[in-house]
Amino acid sequence: MGLDERAFFNEKPETRPGSYQCPKCRRTSEYAIRWVRRTKKDRLPANADEADKKKFAKLRDYLLRLDDNVVCKTCGRKFDIPSQHSLVFVDQLSGLPDAAALEREIAEASGEPEREQEAKPAIPARFTRKSTWK
Repeated sequence: MGLDERAFFNEKPETRPGSYQCPKCRRTSEYAIRWVRRTKKDRLPANADEADKKKFAKLRDYLLRLDDNVVCKTCGRKFDIPSQHSLVFVDQLSGLPDAAALEREIAEASGEPEREQEAKPAIPARFTRKSTWK
């Protein structure tokens, strides 16, 4: 009889941010989502058979989402998280761009000129003078 899958992995709880839209009020917010990171052990358990060795060779590290629903920060309604991302392989996460890099890439692809940080205007002297009021 083969070993349980949990015998091949070390589990560690993790919280990651996720941006979801409430179906009722249509507002998008950031939520803290609970995940379990399962990392492959460095060696097989002692009581593994030949089938377990083949299975162990194919295993990869992954994240498993624990939360199935969240409560909207605006209207307070509980809604389900879309289920297509309940399991994510860690090697697929490493190549994803961050939000700022993604926005820059979209702007470049659309041909829009890049918006530079505008310099703030100087504060008028009347606000920087020492007060004479006593």
